[in-house]
Amino acid sequence: MMLFDLHVHTTISICSQLKIDDILKHAKHRGLDGVCITDHQTMNIRHHIREGIQNDGLCILFGMEYTTDDGDFLIFGPFEDIAEDLSATELLRQVKQLGGAAIAAHPFRKNRAVQEYVIREGLCDIVESVNGRNTDAENHRVDSWRQKYFLTESGGSDAHSLNELGKVRTGFAMPVRSRADLIFALKNGLCYPQQNMPDNIFWKNAACSPEYHAPLF
Repeated sequence: MMLFDLHVHTTISICSQLKIDDILKHAKHRGLDGVCITDHQTMNIRHHIREGIQNDGLCILFGMEYTTDDGDFLIFGPFEDIAEDLSATELLRQVKQLGGAAIAAHPFRKNRAVQEYVIREGLCDIVESVNGRNTDAENHRVDSWRQKYFLTESGGSDAHSLNELGKVRTGFAMPVRSRADLIFALKNGLCYPQQNMPDNIFWKNAACSPEYHAPLF
């Protein structure tokens, strides 16, 4: 199993105090195999650091947190030059068309909720069911969707400071060493959120159960 923090903001996001160098220095010590940089509305992290496996074995992958009127989404794929001000529907259709993956971020956060229609209409079926900046009540409200929809679930710290890095992680039942690996794992449900919650309620794919040992390749 590999552990990633899928939702991390650097100082490229004006709201974050988390320096890129601090992520590189401390992530492995936090028990992380990888970190996804998801700054707001940009993938400019690519101008500051090399994507992929770092010298110490840490995997750094690039994504983005994209804000729409109907919710925020973590998107992974060839979106370095994605258009601004897309609607949620336009964004999620483009993500699918380009072979990427989208995660509904902190879907029940007060004032930043994801509208249910994007799940009900099949535009997005991956949800960040555990977010490190949500209240417990906000995270637990995902259960209302869990009972109605076939979801893949992930977790992320939503770190904006060093002390938040790695507080919530996503476990993967396969090696993740590239953006393509990440997208494959997310789209095939080979992941689950980790934050002192029962593992077995999160697995979309039976091959993801804690008893399953993915082949290393």
